[in-house]
Amino acid sequence: MPRTRSLGWAELKIGLLTVFALAMSGILIFTLGGEGGFFWQRYGLKTVFDTVAGLKKGAPVRVAGVEVGSVTGIEFMGDRVEVVMELSKDMQSRVTDRSEAALGSVSLLGEAAVDITASSQGRPLPEWSYVPSRPPAPTISDVTTRATQGLEEVAKLLQGVREGRGTIGRLFTDDSLYRQMNGLVDAAEDLARRLSEGQGTIGRLANDPTAAKALEASMKNLEAVTASIRNGEGSLGRLLRDDTFSKSLTSTTTNLETLTARLNKGEGTAGRLVNDPALYNRLNSTAERLDKVIALLQQGQGTAGQLLHDRQLYENMNGAASELRQLVKDIRADPKKFLNVRVSVF
Repeated sequence: MPRTRSLGWAELKIGLLTVFALAMSGILIFTLGGEGGFFWQRYGLKTVFDTVAGLKKGAPVRVAGVEVGSVTGIEFMGDRVEVVMELSKDMQSRVTDRSEAALGSVSLLGEAAVDITASSQGRPLPEWSYVPSRPPAPTISDVTTRATQGLEEVAKLLQGVREGRGTIGRLFTDDSLYRQMNGLVDAAEDLARRLSEGQGTIGRLANDPTAAKALEASMKNLEAVTASIRNGEGSLGRLLRDDTFSKSLTSTTTNLETLTARLNKGEGTAGRLVNDPALYNRLNSTAERLDKVIALLQQGQGTAGQLLHDRQLYENMNGAASELRQLVKDIRADPKKFLNVRVSVF
């Protein structure tokens, strides 16, 4: 009997040690398996994608490239896919409302993962809230598809060229366009030859040192003029550099604005002429009367008109004026001859 009890206690100890060892092994494996620790050390988040591209349960979840959790569920939400994740609570301060979730890959074989950007500047997301998602980066299949589409477009372009569509197609298929292009090339060659021979203004400039020196002298003169202007010489230079001249010009402009303002208000004779219809009508009436008088003079009407057109009247008046001047001259020479006064007394 005592031996039997000893064997039972020994077996019990072995069993307890075995259970303890298995529990510790499970805890160690669970801890080192990258699942984010025990359940009380994890918290849940969600996100929604248009497509998950082969994402499966247990796929890693990474924050800034560091694996911090795993995917625990994938379900449809209408036409989109909802992904449920569990992350380590240590990441709660880094996964905020400014973070974004996107599909990534673990290796070149295409194993999918969920990548979340870290953003500690935002507000931490509470448990089971949604992380905003963004479109995934292009995959090899996307690049292949786009390359195929590009090759198809190139094939269509080449087909259009062979059919003579577009400028390049016409150049390959239209003989007249080819002849025109050939003529254009010949003209360009002829122009280059003439330039090299010094013909024309550009040719002389390129080959004649005298023309080049004259152009260089003109450029130097232009530089001298601009330098003098910068130094404040001349009217333009004073306008740019002299504050007094600028103020004088500004004052003149101000006076001109004041004058135009007074004209617009109808002040003064010019202002009344611009704005007063009565004064304009009187001036217009006077001008019409003057036109009539001039017309009568041209027609020879009246004394002044006859004087302008009647030669005999002009000569008579000229002769009378001459005789009057002679009479005045004789009176001055011998006044007694003409001023003989007799006084009779009755």
